[in-house]
Amino acid sequence: MAEIINMPRLSDTMEEGTVAKWFKKVGDTVKEGDILAEIETDKATMEFEAFHEGQLLHIGIEEGGTAPVDTLLAIIGQKGEDISGLVNQNDAPASTSKPATTPEVATQAPSTAEMPEGVVVITMPRLSDTMEEGTVAQWLKKVGDTVEEGEILAEIETDKATMEFEAFHAGTLLHIGIQQGETAAVDSVLALIGPKGIDVQAALAAVPAANTQQAASPTSESVQTPQAVATPEPVKKEVATPKTTPVVSNNGRVVASPLAKKIAEEKGINLASVAGSGDHGRIIKRDVENFSASGTAAYAAPVGVEKITELANSQMRKTIAKRLAASKFSAPHYYLGVEFDMDHAIAFRAQYNTLPDTKISFNDIVIKAVAMALRQHPEVNSQWFDDKIVHNHHMHIGVAVAVADGLVVPVVKFADTLPLPQIGSSVKDFAQRARDKKLTPAEMEGSTFTVSNLGMFGIQEFTSIINQPNSAILSVGSIEEKPVVKEGKIVVGHTMKLTLACDHRTVDGATGAQFLQTLRGYIENPVTLLV
Repeated sequence: MAEIINMPRLSDTMEEGTVAKWFKKVGDTVKEGDILAEIETDKATMEFEAFHEGQLLHIGIEEGGTAPVDTLLAIIGQKGEDISGLVNQNDAPASTSKPATTPEVATQAPSTAEMPEGVVVITMPRLSDTMEEGTVAQWLKKVGDTVEEGEILAEIETDKATMEFEAFHAGTLLHIGIQQGETAAVDSVLALIGPKGIDVQAALAAVPAANTQQAASPTSESVQTPQAVATPEPVKKEVATPKTTPVVSNNGRVVASPLAKKIAEEKGINLASVAGSGDHGRIIKRDVENFSASGTAAYAAPVGVEKITELANSQMRKTIAKRLAASKFSAPHYYLGVEFDMDHAIAFRAQYNTLPDTKISFNDIVIKAVAMALRQHPEVNSQWFDDKIVHNHHMHIGVAVAVADGLVVPVVKFADTLPLPQIGSSVKDFAQRARDKKLTPAEMEGSTFTVSNLGMFGIQEFTSIINQPNSAILSVGSIEEKPVVKEGKIVVGHTMKLTLACDHRTVDGATGAQFLQTLRGYIENPVTLLV
């Protein structure tokens, strides 16, 4: 299926871009991570890489041409695919010359107020071609701080990864429009930077309404005032009936607005006794004004207190929910369960790990075995499209990795050609960087089959939802010591249960069973992995 590539927004102020150079021409094969073109923005000329594989079917903006953000840049798809409808729908003539330079704020929608001189509006950037909204994972500057060009302002969580966002302007951070933990659409007001002492209210009044309405609205108390304490991630909101304790930050300080703190100090109220009703349990003005020691004491009588914890949905959790729901309800899943003898695999691993500086896991053996089995069963290594089925002849194995916010699937590419130690080091590196949110989008795309292993958690067997566009996913359980029958005798053995989930549109039951037979041969006789 053809993928439309639009002119990306490569900086917070970019309204249009110029194609400085194309590195691919129509008809060329494109792989994930290939550099498609150099895009000249209002800040710099940057390389723009492909997030999709296929053939370059159409170029919408020729070299030297200039066009607004989101204009059709190119189309990537399958060779011979009809894209006339996409071209006619999206094609718009691009200017062949660059417009005269204009102030960055002046390019925005008209407003009834005039923007104070020197103030720059920073909007939520589009950090990937599929990004529609972003979450501020962490602010590295607070209101009132001096900002130098090139300094990291914040970490932005997209649907693919968490990325550092740097400042393109120098000045004072006058306003934060999207608080830590909050989510807003691309182009929403993220911050204002300008000269110290500027009237922030006047600057906000000059921001286009379309931008301010998309942003998460801060409370009236905190428009110009920095948060006293950073909100921990993920955002947690404690709700209790009755509520007798305030929310406390990671460093032990009570989360309260500056005005609430001032009133509490004047009235001699201990904030540790005040329940917060603001965003994420923050103590605000009305909480202090309505506080009474006697009222709090009255709640001491109940034997128990109902309590819940609300967790704001992260971008990763939203994406997981969307994709897995789409997979479960669009692909007709069926499941094939097997139990493999692991005695030879245990002996093989123990002997292999006697080699100097070598340590492989059972998961590495499974990944290698899966990749080699897929060579013989391209039907399982396939993808479904409305008009065709694509058999992949490269083995890119996605490895499910649990992280704090959910699940990511980095990809071990050409796993059938890699030695076991290299597979092991790749998976360990992916797992560590996944937990640190340092994986790049390219490292999580392009899988043709997925392996999910919960054996290390003691799970004997389970089923998984297919990671589309894959046609199958293998669920791997723990190795269990148990009585088994060998050569007519009951002996102590070791077995492992695996469950293959298949998309019935592409993989028939007999095909899935034949794949598992081939996989059994590799795992039960792992020396064949070295041939």
